Amino acid sequence: MTGHKRKKIGTVISNKMNKTAVVHVQRQTMDLFVKKYLKKVTAFKVHDEKNECKVGDVVEIVETRPISREKRWSVVKVVTRGVGGDL
Repeated sequence: MTGHKRKKIGTVISNKMNKTAVVHVQRQTMDLFVKKYLKKVTAFKVHDEKNECKVGDVVEIVETRPISREKRWSVVKVVTRGVGGDL
């Protein structure tokens, strides 16, 4: 399985750090007791080399080697530009 890297699509919620953005990735899971779908959100700190991500952007991220203690993902491309502002 060499060369296969996981990809995810999420929304940028913070870009206050230098070359780092925080991306929320949303997924749906079935609650086994209630039998309803629940939305779960995971926050990833991603490497943004050019500081091009803005708050509200939808970005595609890919798994990479460890860049720092918490960064294991990197921005591949900006899918859509967001309106901006705080979420």
